Amino acid sequence: MIFGYARVSTHLQSLDSQIDALKKFGCMKIYEEKLSGKRKDRPELKELLKVLRKGDTVVVYKLDRISRSTKHLIELIDFFQEKEVNFVSLQENIDTTSSMGKFIFRIFAAVAEMERDIIVERTKEGLNAARARGRVGGRPKVSEEDIKTAITLYRSNNFTVQEIVKKTNVARSTLYKYLMVYK
Repeated sequence: MIFGYARVSTHLQSLDSQIDALKKFGCMKIYEEKLSGKRKDRPELKELLKVLRKGDTVVVYKLDRISRSTKHLIELIDFFQEKEVNFVSLQENIDTTSSMGKFIFRIFAAVAEMERDIIVERTKEGLNAARARGRVGGRPKVSEEDIKTAITLYRSNNFTVQEIVKKTNVARSTLYKYLMVYK
């Protein structure tokens, strides 16, 4: 049987293009996941791995859809080989039924991990450069006094939430969060 696995990192993203490509390839069952690839606990991937039998094929749109690290990809390929399951990545034209496909897979896996590591390094460098210039990431801290003022204004019923946000610099979500706490 030919199984597909499609994954995006957030619920806001769409699986449509992956699913279309997997169906076009001939996948009979597609496991869909909307979770970060960094997460090890991915229920749909676990379920897919449970149902695999000798002779089955697992198809993904791209390597980074099934895993984010070379180590995990290699573990998966080793698992597939042990179970005598084939693996296909459509975008990278990898098919592990051939020795060349296995070789190319390992090269692409290493390149994919390197690319991710470079992105992480650049992000850290950018954050460090911003900190050196006095900028700090994250949401601005709000004083307890501002939060109390915002709650008082809200409970007075004289101001809209938008007006309260402008007057106190307390974000709408923060205001609602503290309103739940201070009922």
